[in-house]
Amino acid sequence: MTECFPRGKTIPAQSPLFWVTHKDRYLRQLLIKDIQESTGRDLIVYFTDIDRTEAQIDPGDDQFFLELLNARKKEGVDLLLETHGGFTDATEKICALLRQLAPDLRVIVPRRAKSNGTVIALCAKQIVMSASSELGPIDPNLGPTPIHFLLNAPAGAIDPLTLQIAQTFQAQTTKLATVLLKSGMMSGKTPEEVDAVVKKLASRDHYHSHGSVIDASEAASLGLNVLLLDSKDELWQKLWLLRTMYAYDCNAHGYSKLFEGELVSSAVTAKPKP
Repeated sequence: MTECFPRGKTIPAQSPLFWVTHKDRYLRQLLIKDIQESTGRDLIVYFTDIDRTEAQIDPGDDQFFLELLNARKKEGVDLLLETHGGFTDATEKICALLRQLAPDLRVIVPRRAKSNGTVIALCAKQIVMSASSELGPIDPNLGPTPIHFLLNAPAGAIDPLTLQIAQTFQAQTTKLATVLLKSGMMSGKTPEEVDAVVKKLASRDHYHSHGSVIDASEAASLGLNVLLLDSKDELWQKLWLLRTMYAYDCNAHGYSKLFEGELVSSAVTAKPKP
């Protein structure tokens, strides 16, 4: 098989102007291929520019995930994930797609997969992490207010309708996380063990801030199936390089999100943070 440009001697099949316009994507996809050769698994990417934009998991994301998953060639799929979270309904849809189309799933967290990003990670059979990686609590908010605070407010302090909405939000997140863990990476554990993990993740009793850092050691101590890679591991260095390319290219091109695989690439633009 002829090596594709710029590794081979043959010039690109695309016109020069087109190739140069899209060269950043082509170079990222070359690195994706290299990583796939190392792992023997397909690699897909969901990257949000969490430092410069308000991008979050939203109802439009499922169509991009579907394209990525339909293009896979192997049973084993790795999802490189960076997000601060987003809408739970949209997260449920993404989890459903991953469960149906990528049953042999690993989630790779180079930097942060917080809130509903952590819920997506719970879809996996294994979470790949290193020193730079963090998950986070999955307790939902109602507007700016943590649901936990509403549910534990003094009697009469919260109007009944708001309280009912808070209970529903909490139940949705708890149910989703429980189903994912019981059918996935904690399938060998007792229901009580799974419930204990979900309770820690989905309330403020154990983690007192929604931004609390759950590193690889903490995630493993919870009972999650974590593969810890040394930061100098060759595979991890390739994964971190790829993640750094996404961060740089999002900033350079004004992207808020990138969905990418070896053959598929979709970018979303949004207004930067005020």
